[in-house]
Amino acid sequence: MGIADQINAIQEELSRLGVKLIAVSKTRSVEEILEAYHAGQRVFGENIVQELVAKHDELPKDIEWHLIGHLQSNKVKYIASFINMIHSVDSLKLLKEIDKHGKKHERIIDCLLQIHIASEDTKFGLDHIELIELLRSEEFPRLQHVRIRGLMGIATNTDNQRVVKEEFCELKSLFDGIKASFFKDTPYFDTLSMGMSADYKIAIEQGSTMVRLGSTIFGNR
Repeated sequence: MGIADQINAIQEELSRLGVKLIAVSKTRSVEEILEAYHAGQRVFGENIVQELVAKHDELPKDIEWHLIGHLQSNKVKYIASFINMIHSVDSLKLLKEIDKHGKKHERIIDCLLQIHIASEDTKFGLDHIELIELLRSEEFPRLQHVRIRGLMGIATNTDNQRVVKEEFCELKSLFDGIKASFFKDTPYFDTLSMGMSADYKIAIEQGSTMVRLGSTIFGNR
């Protein structure tokens, strides 16, 4: 199947389930992205700021860009004027930097707090205690140019589906608890971004509302 066929098939599957598709376009050519675009896909995710900026400049302006990779504070300024959502917020320091640049551009930037759920130490993200400390900090309520839309997590890279299922289940439970405790009266806290090409079906079963698919759409690199 070509890119357009894959987009159509996956969109049909996900739309029935109420799950939003992020087409992960990192390292993909402009031509490949345009093929997905012309098939109706409008939401794309990039890992590297430099690559994201270059593609934003070259591709149609109605694309919704998501930054899904690790973000350094000193790179926020390059994407703050146009980014639709940042999935990988893993510190109050980073959140404050996003808020600062959101203010400069007179816009509110949607963010997800990345939670460390995998067994690998190489994965980024807040642990449960750090998450609570961030949300309870005196500085957090003062941030007027960021909007916390939900949580994001990356499961362990393993063939053991039981492990992956448990990690996604844990993240869904945390999402529900955080929503009840901190965002009960904020309807925009509605996004649980978990699931990639290898495990998105498990993620959806566990309550994901947003999946990030690359090879499933574009094929293996």
